[in-house]
Amino acid sequence: MSPLTELTAINPVDGRYADKVAALRPYLSEAALFRYRLHVEIEWFIYLCAAKQIKELPPLDAATCQLLRSWVQRFNSEDAIAIKVIEKKINHDVKAVEYFLKEKMAAVAHLKTKQEFVHFACTSEDINNVAYALMWQAAIQETLQPQCATLLKHVQSLAKLSANTPMLARTHGQAASPTTLGKELANYSMRLERQMERLNSIRLRAKFNGAVGNYNAHRIAYPEIDWPSFNQDFIKKHLELDWNAYTTQIEPHDDIIATLYELTHQNSIFMDLCQDMWAYISLGYFKQTAVANEVGSSTMPHKINPIDFENAEGNLVLANGLQITLAQRLPLSRWQRDLVDSTLLRNIGVSFAYSFIAYQSLEKGLGRLAINEEKMMADLNAQWDILAEAIQTIMRRYDIAEPYEKLKALTRGKALTEDSLKTFIRSLDLPENVKNQLLHLKPSDYVGYARELAMSSH
Repeated sequence: MSPLTELTAINPVDGRYADKVAALRPYLSEAALFRYRLHVEIEWFIYLCAAKQIKELPPLDAATCQLLRSWVQRFNSEDAIAIKVIEKKINHDVKAVEYFLKEKMAAVAHLKTKQEFVHFACTSEDINNVAYALMWQAAIQETLQPQCATLLKHVQSLAKLSANTPMLARTHGQAASPTTLGKELANYSMRLERQMERLNSIRLRAKFNGAVGNYNAHRIAYPEIDWPSFNQDFIKKHLELDWNAYTTQIEPHDDIIATLYELTHQNSIFMDLCQDMWAYISLGYFKQTAVANEVGSSTMPHKINPIDFENAEGNLVLANGLQITLAQRLPLSRWQRDLVDSTLLRNIGVSFAYSFIAYQSLEKGLGRLAINEEKMMADLNAQWDILAEAIQTIMRRYDIAEPYEKLKALTRGKALTEDSLKTFIRSLDLPENVKNQLLHLKPSDYVGYARELAMSSH
């Protein structure tokens, strides 16, 4: 059997795109999940000791706390393999982390007698839901959203650069009232900015309340402790997550679901941008920088295909498809729990990876663009009929009968020239100064507040 490599991997995330997702591995890999679980187990043990409410657990000195935390900080592939060996023996991934930690504590004299307070009163999901919340929150904050912020700045910069570049707008794919390229890009930058704020505002909740959410084991062992308040402080103050007081065995994933939907919405905006940029390249409004060693087609040497936008769109489709599937199924759990969510949760990292790959491709595509103002101006100058809106609106102001109908008869389905349009304007019963204004109006002038809107966007 061939060893697992980038060339033999079935999933392109770990194969073809392995180098692009390397930044995600510290947060979303199996080894990362082991490390975050170990982090939760250790912090819970330290917290129990520090609280001074369990007489069998005296507070730990600073050096011991540092030692315990160093096992997380220095966690490496050998540690992950050791946990995996334990898991294969006992067939339980969370319990394997617990046993791994106990083995390390057994080698420390003053911790050896306290091993059974590791995983104290916990169900596996107490460890799991906290570990997942921490790793996903970190992955979003440290990798996905910084990449999005870079993209947003790129779009904003391009919008400012092209704020004064007039462009033929198209509604239903047909020539429409002019705009500027910068204003159309500003639309995206403002949408993305708002959506990123919504996504970043979501705080993930966690639970730490035992096998079915009632602190059964906690209360029977130490009834004098106010466990709901105690564990809430552990989650909110010690681990800085939001608290969910009412759960079954599992945290119901509502905040994760909200994150998936918001990320899907963000990706849809990027997908819209990809499609528009692809179309503008097709129209010739952008030129793509040629890279000397690249090949655009196996048979047509002249081609520079918009492959970065196509790649980005394809990966966004995969990310969103997986995220929507996860978001629709994760809220469901039979009675106090079933294991379906465990399988699903492991694939959130895959959806994040597809998004991350897409963002990098989109950034690369945007970086290769050069604005072709000549082509945009040529298209505008070939469409004098787009001034029909301006003329019929002025006619309404001066109470000329049936202005819309007259312009419709003049322009609809006809190739209107500058001369024929000016002949029509001269025939109108308008004040001379207004008539002169319309006679000097060019398609490139008729952009409303597009320039100002583009420049005033963030």
